[in-house]
Amino acid sequence: MTTPAFQRARSVQAKQAREEAILDAARTLGRRRGIREVTLTDIAAAVGMHKSALLRYFETREQIFLKLTAEGWRQWSADLRGDLERRAHATPPEVAAVIAATLAARPMFCDLLAQAPLNLERNVSIESVRAFKLVTFEEIELIGAELRRLLGLTELQTIDTIATATSMAGALWQMSSPGPRLRELYETDPRLGHAVVEVEPRLRRVLAAFLTGLGAGAL
Repeated sequence: MTTPAFQRARSVQAKQAREEAILDAARTLGRRRGIREVTLTDIAAAVGMHKSALLRYFETREQIFLKLTAEGWRQWSADLRGDLERRAHATPPEVAAVIAATLAARPMFCDLLAQAPLNLERNVSIESVRAFKLVTFEEIELIGAELRRLLGLTELQTIDTIATATSMAGALWQMSSPGPRLRELYETDPRLGHAVVEVEPRLRRVLAAFLTGLGAGAL
C-alpha cells in the first residue's frame, strides 16, 4: 500500500487548515512524549508529509512549539483571570493557590515555559520572537490588572510575581518528570526522596511566601 502524494495547500483557507493540522500534531506529540523528545520529522510524519514540505508552513520545529506556547499563555491567562475576576477580595495564599492550580493543570504549558527561553526563542526569526513576546506581554498586563486590584501590588511587583510563577512552574515540571528510570531511583532510595517533586503544592508554598513578603493584600 502506498502513501498518497502530499498536496501543497493552495488557498489561504487550505494553508490555515494545514498549519492547524501541524499544530495539532505537535500538541498531541508534546503531551505524549514531552517537548524535548519531539522532532520535526515526528511532526511531519504525524501529519502525513515530508519534513521539507512542513518547512513551507513553519520555519523550524521551535516556531511550531513557540506558537503553542503563545496559545498556552492565552488559555492559562483566561482561566486564571476567570477565577480572580469572580473574587471581590483575596489573600496572598488564596491568589497563590489559584495561580499554582491553574499552572499545574497544564503540564504541557509548564513544559513549554521551560523550553521557550532555553531553545524555542533561539531558533526562530526575530519576527517570530516579537510576535510571541507581544502575546505574553498582553497576557501579563491582563493578569497584572487583577493582581493589582486584589492585592494592591505595583506594576513591577505583578511582573515579578508572574515571572516567578511561570519560571518556577517550568522548572518544577521538569523536576517532576525525570523519566521512569530516575523516578524509580528517587522513589526507592530514601536519601533521594527530596528529588521527587509535586508541582502544585511546592509552587503554591513558594508563591504564597513571595506574595506575603511583598506585603500583598495590605490595602
